[in-house]
Amino acid sequence: MIRQLFTVSSMIMALGMTPTHAYGGVTRIQETNQSKNGQCTGTIIDPTGEPVIGATVTVKGKQGGTITDLDGKFLLTDVQHGATICISYIGFEPVEMVWKGGAINVTMQEDSKTLNEVVVVGFGTQKKVNLTGAVSTVDSKTLGARPVNSVVDALQGAVAGMNFSTPVSGGTLNSTKSFNIRGTGTIGAGSSVSPLVLIDGMEGDMNALNPQDIENISVLKDASASSIYGSRAAGGVILITTKSGKKGKTSINYNNSFRFDSPLNMPEMMDSYTWAKYMNDASVGSGAGVWFTDEKLEQIKKAQSDPTMQKMFKNSNNRWEVWDNTPLLPLGNTDWLKEQFGTSFSQEHTLSINGGDDRLQYYVSGNYLNRGGLLRHGDDSMQRYTMTGKINAQITNWLRMTYNTRFSRQDFDSPGDLINGTDVFFHNMCRYWPIIPTTDPNGNWVPESYIGRLQNGGRAKNQTDRLSQQLSFVATPVKGLTLNAELNYRIVTGFNHRDWQTTYAYDCDNNPYVDINATSSVYEYSFKSNYFNPNLFAEYSRSFGDHNMKVMGGFQSEWFRQRNMKAQQNGIMSGLPTLDTTTTKPSVGGAYNSWTTAGFFGRINYDFAGRYLFEANLRYDGSSRFLRENRWNFFPSFSAGWNIAREKFWEPLTDYVNTLKLRASWGQLGNQNTDNWYPFYPTIGFSSQGGNWLINGAKPNTASQPGLVSSTLTWEKSRTWEIGLDWGAFNNRLTGSFGYYQRKTFDMVGPAPELPVILGANPPKVNNLDMTSKGWDLQIGWRDVIGEVSYGASLVLSDNQVVIDKYPNPSKNLGSYYAGAKLGDIWGYTTIGIAQSQEEMDKHLAKVDQSALGSGWTAGDIMYKDLDGDGKINGGEGTADKSGDRRIIGNSTPRYNFGLNLDAAWKGFDIKVFFQGTLKRDYAAGGAVFWGAIGTSKWQATGFKFHEDYWREDNKGAYYPRADWGGGRNTQTQTRYLQNAAYGRLKNLTIGYTLPKSITSKAYIENLRFFVSGENLFTITNFTEAGDPELIGAGYGGEIGKTYPLSKTFSFGLSVTF
Repeated sequence: MIRQLFTVSSMIMALGMTPTHAYGGVTRIQETNQSKNGQCTGTIIDPTGEPVIGATVTVKGKQGGTITDLDGKFLLTDVQHGATICISYIGFEPVEMVWKGGAINVTMQEDSKTLNEVVVVGFGTQKKVNLTGAVSTVDSKTLGARPVNSVVDALQGAVAGMNFSTPVSGGTLNSTKSFNIRGTGTIGAGSSVSPLVLIDGMEGDMNALNPQDIENISVLKDASASSIYGSRAAGGVILITTKSGKKGKTSINYNNSFRFDSPLNMPEMMDSYTWAKYMNDASVGSGAGVWFTDEKLEQIKKAQSDPTMQKMFKNSNNRWEVWDNTPLLPLGNTDWLKEQFGTSFSQEHTLSINGGDDRLQYYVSGNYLNRGGLLRHGDDSMQRYTMTGKINAQITNWLRMTYNTRFSRQDFDSPGDLINGTDVFFHNMCRYWPIIPTTDPNGNWVPESYIGRLQNGGRAKNQTDRLSQQLSFVATPVKGLTLNAELNYRIVTGFNHRDWQTTYAYDCDNNPYVDINATSSVYEYSFKSNYFNPNLFAEYSRSFGDHNMKVMGGFQSEWFRQRNMKAQQNGIMSGLPTLDTTTTKPSVGGAYNSWTTAGFFGRINYDFAGRYLFEANLRYDGSSRFLRENRWNFFPSFSAGWNIAREKFWEPLTDYVNTLKLRASWGQLGNQNTDNWYPFYPTIGFSSQGGNWLINGAKPNTASQPGLVSSTLTWEKSRTWEIGLDWGAFNNRLTGSFGYYQRKTFDMVGPAPELPVILGANPPKVNNLDMTSKGWDLQIGWRDVIGEVSYGASLVLSDNQVVIDKYPNPSKNLGSYYAGAKLGDIWGYTTIGIAQSQEEMDKHLAKVDQSALGSGWTAGDIMYKDLDGDGKINGGEGTADKSGDRRIIGNSTPRYNFGLNLDAAWKGFDIKVFFQGTLKRDYAAGGAVFWGAIGTSKWQATGFKFHEDYWREDNKGAYYPRADWGGGRNTQTQTRYLQNAAYGRLKNLTIGYTLPKSITSKAYIENLRFFVSGENLFTITNFTEAGDPELIGAGYGGEIGKTYPLSKTFSFGLSVTF
């Protein structure tokens, strides 16, 4: 009865969610001749005799159909004798039968595919039902559900516990999202922890892959799942399996996507007249008097309403005045962000061919992506070319070979002044005055517009090629024994070019003068890296009654070598920006680096009747980055599971909860990723012609004294334990997984205790930092079919917090980490409010002294709360124990990251909706884009529409305090302006239609689908309009708003298979 009520409820609520059918083989059928000719009736039950409610019953080849009622009964009319009746239901094997008249009684069987689903794990596969570690999977349907630029974009919001952040370069075409698994892995000096990405078993770059070449992805999240990879897996492991050829006739697929991008969440600037009044208030607020006279304000106002009156004025240098002489300032009205950024066009094309027979299968694909940037002037673009080929050959009955090759090329081209999202260009565009026009009266670009520089000031061009070759052999000489040999090789080459061309501006008589780069120059950098990785391992499995065992052991090694060369020369000959066409001596440099790892590994799996599960992983690793006596280390992990749903006492409940597994794990990992490949060697700094004196008329080469190194420097380590629960209910229509974990990271590299100055050198870094990370992740999915509507929903949700346990900062100075601190803590003052009158401010100052934060307090200024009761507002001694009136007011760590997928399909139509976001995060707002003309000079001040809500006599109760260029009295980090950076974003909406096969088959087309899609369509957030919550930390100086924006994308395309 419970299942019946649940199913009926789902039928009522089912509108708008994901197409997935679980179809398998044919079940037992009984027929009787009791109904009239032309009407097909029947009853459908499950193996326990319960009616199957909501099963879909159709006539093959015809549209329409019906579903079973509360008693499992159905009725089809106008059915011809000999027609094929199709019956399907999520979690059961489908039924097909020829109707010969009479009633149909069907017992549906559970789908065995669900029970036998396998998951890719380290050096092998396992049945999902027998997994004891924390592993999440993403299949090709999820990855290909929407048009994306990279695999990283497709994974965002798809895996619980996988966190993404936009890099400092913002939304530039060559930027890639950074990601981690289950939070920050280290705070060690010079060390880093990021997930190990393996593509068909070899380390690689996800961003160089064509997302449509991927078959599935496994994310190994805990130590027990990833420890088999040893020192490279401290941040978890992402296993990517690419598509292979399938046995059968040759299949050809072509798909495309055409995209239109526009800037996302770009703030609107004030108009010129409003901006001028705002700046006047700021000038008066700082005690400098008005900046613009009433006459000048009237000129600005008229020019704003009548563009024909917009003009510029000549100064004493015969140039157009822009900055200094107020009466001669121009009369324009420019929104600089809108002027510089606009819409762009991108396109992507993919062609793949696969097929084969019993002995040989092949897969070949090619992909071309051409992305246009958002710049309106100067142009920026990125092209990616990928080619993939894979052959699987059954050489003998016991020997199988796989050969896989991948090539990718990425080209990036942009103005030389705009290499990444941290360039000063973004800083200038936000602070430029709207009264400055883009062109002068002669029609030339105003030099302050940057447009001439973007178009003519030189280019930045980067090209990166990646070629991977993989060869593997799998031998099965005797039953249960599998021998594996893998050889992986990768070569990466890159070439970066940048030139700085002399750019000219024009005076009032149209005579040119140098704007920037009086001396032109060119810089070129090339690099090459080689990576070689052999893997040799064997696996033996055997069953003894209900006892099942599997043992695996092997050896892995990695060898990486890198070289680079660079040169720069000045004096480019016109039109030829190369090193050979310059007029000065070059400045050259280069480097050579390498590292090696080796490891022995093993794994033991045991289960009893699929109920009691155990796994042990052992890894003995060595790294070239440590001294010989510290080079090797042992990393074990253990996990166990209990399949409760397979116990006899659970049998009465299997109709409701058919999968229930409790699991637990413990493991230890090491981290050898440091920015110094030779941390145990004293290194001498060398500079070519770096002396500040002349010998025989030339500067000499110089060398610096080597620093001290530690002879005890060794691995960073982490220990993780986890307990989790996996479940499936109502024939696995409802599935889920939950895991709670704790990770202790210790022996991180940190600063050494201070030594006497007489030493004459900085003390070496040592292993002296510890931290603890705690968190959980949850994944829930529902999938069902009602009539002709198939639908589904899935939710991923995770949380993580990090506490510093040990750090050499005994005074707990707030300028550094300290023991007991949470990563991301924000210290600030508590705000009482804005004083609405001078009388209110005087009463406040009579109780507390705010002079430590500034002087000249008046109406419109902030009143801070005296938390320590000493009658003074200050930061105390700047330590956690003596922080004055500062307290922890928030935390910048993103918490409760989520992804929600909803999708549905009906008669060829499909719809997919994807939401992504963060439910809790704080941000300490700062910088000129947020504060406008408050607490900064007129040269750094900005003026956006949202700044209009500042305090003044006619706008009391405003959000911002009064405008004031002087000092930072009102811009202290404080509770009033602590931003809620939580957000939810409609990341994607895709609607598609697949033509009926009755139509496409006439043109020898297997499948033809059309789609339209939107990306980043809207955002729900209380975050400041100054920036995008996904771009926190990006941009010039890390200031919010001063970076290349993200994109809102609309696309359309098709996919056709022959």
